[in-house]
Amino acid sequence: MTDIRNIIAKRVADFFEAGTLANLGIGIPSLVANYIPADKNITLHSENGFIGLGPNPEEGLEDMDIVNAGGIPVTILPGGASFDSATSFGIARGGHVDLTVLGALEVDEKGNLASWNVPGKLLPGMGGAMDIVVGAKKVIIAMEHMTREGTPKILKECTLPLTAVGVVDIIVTELGVMEVTEEGIVLRELAPGITKEEIQSKTEATLIIPVEIGIMVIL
Repeated sequence: MTDIRNIIAKRVADFFEAGTLANLGIGIPSLVANYIPADKNITLHSENGFIGLGPNPEEGLEDMDIVNAGGIPVTILPGGASFDSATSFGIARGGHVDLTVLGALEVDEKGNLASWNVPGKLLPGMGGAMDIVVGAKKVIIAMEHMTREGTPKILKECTLPLTAVGVVDIIVTELGVMEVTEEGIVLRELAPGITKEEIQSKTEATLIIPVEIGIMVIL
């Protein structure tokens, strides 16, 4: 595991507690399923209509009738079940999801999330993220720290249309782990080799730096 997407996914998987019902979004969040130990008894929900989502299938064993919300082939573990969209969103909106992991275009220091609209690009719509982040008990954002253009994604205030207001709890990037609190964004862990000065220079929001900062486990 050397690429940053998998580094992020592996760290996020460590947040999962035994018995959790969790939802995974598309992109980096979908990789988290590959790093959840089987003995933790985690049940994963996919918004397109099933629970029991498992690791990505081996190459050549993909079944295009079994895909996640992004249309990517996945697996269903024994005991899993599929159902219609009404039931799937009943699970999400009804407060039954303990934790959701989603990507983001922008997050700000108030926990606001922008994850669906890029001006000038043709998009089908917001999708189910607005329902999931409001219904879930905890929201973890798994994303690269900066855009492809090299600009910060963690801002003082989101500039893009919001998915939801004040919902983000944890942010995990390749540079570190941050917690959104009432006071602002607290730096909890730094990736090996990353300094406080470097992560702050790549973050528009002013990070709250505690006296003790953990080291992000990436292996």
